[in-house]
Amino acid sequence: MKVGFEIILVLLIYMSTTLGRKYRCDYSYFADAEGWLKVNPIPANWFEARLRCHLEGGKLASPLTTGLSESMMKYIDGEVDRRWGVYTGIHATFSKGDYFSVEGVPLSRMVIKWADNEPDNFNDKESCIVMLHDGTLADVNCNDTFPYICYWKSDEDFSLNECGTVDDEYKLDTRTGKCYKFHKIPRTWSRAYMACAAEGAHLVIVNSVTEAKVVRELFAKYPGNSMVGNFWKDVAFVGFHDWGEHGEWITIDGTPLAQAGYSQFSGGEPNNATTGEFCGAIYRNGMFDDLWCENKHAFICEKSPDSLKCFKEP
Repeated sequence: MKVGFEIILVLLIYMSTTLGRKYRCDYSYFADAEGWLKVNPIPANWFEARLRCHLEGGKLASPLTTGLSESMMKYIDGEVDRRWGVYTGIHATFSKGDYFSVEGVPLSRMVIKWADNEPDNFNDKESCIVMLHDGTLADVNCNDTFPYICYWKSDEDFSLNECGTVDDEYKLDTRTGKCYKFHKIPRTWSRAYMACAAEGAHLVIVNSVTEAKVVRELFAKYPGNSMVGNFWKDVAFVGFHDWGEHGEWITIDGTPLAQAGYSQFSGGEPNNATTGEFCGAIYRNGMFDDLWCENKHAFICEKSPDSLKCFKEP
């Protein structure tokens, strides 16, 4: 009887440590890779591919092991047109000819096979590596566009929080039922939009006076001296834009700002002060401002907790 109890206890411990760990539904688990993979079928240049994987919390996948290489091949075969290869995280963008993975593993420590007549460094402009359907590698220009695979290693703890994400910087506010994250690292409005999307969120859309208060309180937790860099620290990008209309402000979900539930600009704003201020921002006092989209500022992401439905166990 004692033995039976010990077996049950072991099973309960196993279940609590494994079944409680869930992962993004857009990633698939591969045992041979010892982790989760996701094909991004929309081609991007190498720099955009690396950034997207990084913003999702992973790495641009490389054939670091035989198991990972074989898993990448399986995934490519089912998800990518055979005319294409996929970017790997192997690159020589820091130093011409010195190839490393984004994890810092040198090419010499990987089990690889080059495609016929590769590498050729065509026109002395090929510093990135793609994997073809047969698992062979070829060097390409990093500015060319290819699909790519992101990788999350399984020995990392990706248990979900109350916001349905592995990112504990997202906090649920019960007043709105939404989760918010303040990004201190400044980005352009477009990059901020990308960063939020990669996290399964979006730039915050302020729909009420209550939500404006929530955002104001969140902003107050990040005084200017907590942010590193030479940028204006009293504004943050949020989710509205002029959508090319130059005068009509619309949220990123297509709703005119006046109908979205909150449209309070600071006095004298929007003023397009430095012609080209077409992106939405918010002051520390919760009032809106218009900013130049290509300047870099802090930004705020918003997500719904129901994204728990978009995660699965391995």
